[in-house]
Amino acid sequence: MLADSHCHLDHEQFDADREAVIERALAAGVERMVAIGTGDGPPDLETGIRLADSHAAIYATVGVHPHDASKAEPETFQRLAELLRHPKVVALGEIGLDYHYDFSPREVQRNVFIEQMRVASDAGKPIVIHTREAWEDTLALIEQHWRPRGFPGIMHCFSGGPAEAARCVELGFYLSFGGIVTFPKALELQHAARSAPADRILVETDAPYLAPVPQRGKRNEPAYVVETARKLAGLRGETLESIAATTTANFRRVLSL
Repeated sequence: MLADSHCHLDHEQFDADREAVIERALAAGVERMVAIGTGDGPPDLETGIRLADSHAAIYATVGVHPHDASKAEPETFQRLAELLRHPKVVALGEIGLDYHYDFSPREVQRNVFIEQMRVASDAGKPIVIHTREAWEDTLALIEQHWRPRGFPGIMHCFSGGPAEAARCVELGFYLSFGGIVTFPKALELQHAARSAPADRILVETDAPYLAPVPQRGKRNEPAYVVETARKLAGLRGETLESIAATTTANFRRVLSL
């Protein structure tokens, strides 16, 4: 049995067949999915919750993606704190920094990231990190504003090499490997996947994005997390069943399930 630690099931690409997508995941052995609740940004913070409320296999996050940081208002953080008390909300995310697109000014991104770390730590919930072309700032802010509280977190769609992996693990984070780890040219990422501590690895799809080989180029969906787990098993010299058991146990631990 597998757990997809990160998928965007609210995405419009699933509007035509969302229920069938969920059924295919269950049939493939994906027993748990986390619907990321960032959606199109504030004021709607409940996109993940709506899915979790209607499907036993789905849990949710809430949060403001760095792309939408400019939409955050003071009441946004108050509402996030309230929603973190929902019984199926397992984390705050995805949050962090994105210096590739800069859809929100970088200073605004940093301020919203810091405030959401405060909200999560006050609630005792883990955080799910998005970082793109912003490793140094992301890790520095985590070091300053998150690590002292002693809570864990997840590096979503981890894309770094062994050096970044070691830093994330040292900060108390789990490394969630997505479809990129199956891409032939992702050699540094594959090196990190081989050497990461067994008790800190997860798998995800980031559906509908980044479908793994052999589905690359198609719309991604949670059932395809099996391919990512199979690649991770091969890299680490393990069986698919072993990787499934390990990553699912880690999933339950980090999210207190």
